[in-house]
Order: sequence, then C-alpha cells, then structure tokens
Amino acid sequence: MAKILIHLTHGPEAPTQADRAFLIAKTAIDEGHKVSMFLAGSAVQLLRDDILDSVIGIGDGVTSLRESYDTIVSGGGDIYLSRISCGARGMTEHELSGKKVELAEPNVLVQLTVDHDRVITYG
Repeated sequence: MAKILIHLTHGPEAPTQADRAFLIAKTAIDEGHKVSMFLAGSAVQLLRDDILDSVIGIGDGVTSLRESYDTIVSGGGDIYLSRISCGARGMTEHELSGKKVELAEPNVLVQLTVDHDRVITYG
C-alpha cells in the first residue's frame, strides 16, 4: 500500500482535469492505497455543493464529483483546502461545514509532500 498525494489546482473552469484528479483518488482508495488530496487555486471551489453535485467529467462511467468525494472520505482519504485560496474565492468555513475537509496553510502541503510516497499533480 502506497501513500499518494494528489495536488489539484484546476477547478470548474477545467472540468476534465478536476474530474480526473478525483477519479484517480477514488481509484487509488479502491485499490487499497492511502490517499490525501490538497486543493488549491480554483480547485477549492469544487467543494461547493452545487459543483459537487454536478457531473463535470466526460467519457464512460462518469459520476458526479459528490460520488467520488463520498468514496474518498468514506475510504479514509484526507482532503485539504488551501485556506488562502478559499479566502480569495470567498469560501467560508460555514460553507464547508459538514464536509470532511481541513483548511490548511502552505506548510501543510510541504509536509504532505514529504510524508507521501508519490505525488500526482493536476495543475
């Protein structure tokens, strides 16, 4: 079992990259790996309810982001959101309440990178 960090900076404006990052995280969890995601830049907006509930990917077997998100968190995955990116996009802790996410500073991304075996970046 590997520890995999997925760093995503694409949001709703780049649906294929956003969807693929969640798909890779979901797949890694399904295969028994430990997964953490760090969302920064416009990617933090993916955790808004209206976007989570939308289907943004393309191709066979496309699901909503919420389905991937639910699989990731129920499978023990950790999701971190850049506090700076959330602030720049007007996202509040209240908007994120009820979601299994942690607001994080840049040093957390550095520590996660050091602690994981592999890093996949969608940016």
